[in-house]
Amino acid sequence: MARLLLGVSGGIAAYKALETARLAVKAGHAVRVVQTPTSERFVGRTSFEGITGAPVLVSEFGPDPARGSYPGEPLPERAPISHLALVERADLFLIAPASANTIAKLANGHADNLLTTAALAAACPVAVAPAMNNRMYLHPATQANLQLLSNRGVTVIPPAEGELGSHGEYGIGRLPEPAQLMAVCEALLTPPTWSGVGVLVTAGGTREPIDSVRFIGNRSSGKMGFALAREAARRGADVTLVAANVTLDPPPGVRVLPVGTAAELAQACEREFDACDVLLMAAAVADFRPASPVEHKLKKDRGTPTIELEPTDDVLSTLAARRRDGQVLVGFAAEHGAGAVDYGRGKLERKQLDAVVVNDVSTPGIGFDSSDNEVTILTAASGVRQVPRASKQGVARAVLDEIERLRSERGDADGARADARSAARV
Repeated sequence: MARLLLGVSGGIAAYKALETARLAVKAGHAVRVVQTPTSERFVGRTSFEGITGAPVLVSEFGPDPARGSYPGEPLPERAPISHLALVERADLFLIAPASANTIAKLANGHADNLLTTAALAAACPVAVAPAMNNRMYLHPATQANLQLLSNRGVTVIPPAEGELGSHGEYGIGRLPEPAQLMAVCEALLTPPTWSGVGVLVTAGGTREPIDSVRFIGNRSSGKMGFALAREAARRGADVTLVAANVTLDPPPGVRVLPVGTAAELAQACEREFDACDVLLMAAAVADFRPASPVEHKLKKDRGTPTIELEPTDDVLSTLAARRRDGQVLVGFAAEHGAGAVDYGRGKLERKQLDAVVVNDVSTPGIGFDSSDNEVTILTAASGVRQVPRASKQGVARAVLDEIERLRSERGDADGARADARSAARV
């Protein structure tokens, strides 16, 4: 994977840098950490060393026992200049949290500690995540410094709004959560192989009203669909996510359209379909809905109601019937027990799709509301790819890898695709 250099400046949000380092290591990246002296007042270097398995540097004059190498790399024969070696070998330099003082130094080219010296020598992409009190963040000087860094090509990760470090204060200035920081890092580390590709993803489960408070629904959490949207965005795609009753945080850089019922999901997909190149139909869309929902709440003292059901529209079949050349359509089938793959193959042929992703939700620990999944990817060319149990983000990578292979084999014309999408959006 990649070599990530994490710079930590002084501030209460420095504790989040520990989780950021952990997530980066978990994702397979080799991580080194440089700290400012002030940051050690909040988080000690020993904690970072325990997570990364590598020494942490604070001073540009301190020796580096790893001699500029990253975890998993051989130890160089001679000791390099530490503040140059780490950033020279890095694929990405993330500074999180970045205090107002550090931002001011970076904007003005100061190099008075190891972190700022490394930043000045960085040839790799640099990302800065401001974290401070809202008044400090909104001060014209800080805003001007951030704009200057952005103009120079530094990626500025906007802070979140919420409770601040000062007791009782609320506003903008919170360091984004570590998962969000890593999402930005992954996007910067990933070649934009899907740049210009329009991706439409559906996620979650529809709810079909019985009365004003009850509904027919399913157990889909939307995690798989959100993972697909996140991975497509990471590869540079223009992603629209139709989310049915999902409470997850939206993936960075993804346009989200919330919906409730199967009919609302169908309407949203019909509006967006012509502009997409890839459709990932991961939502669990209800097959049936109450034929006559009532606007009030049904009372049980009036007896047990009889609920007549009617079929919902087959959204995927409707879209497949109007597909244009070059579009890739992928369905998802959550099945239970024996025959799951056979049913998926039937769905693939019946709806004339390019691929169907099948998962057996009878297996404990995967599927609905789980962080893991295990799937079989069936393609129209009779291909079968087994994806063993992995995180849903890992499964999303496998699915998009397969789509990338299909698109490469098909040899879609970029110019024709862009023209068709532009016409669809007019």
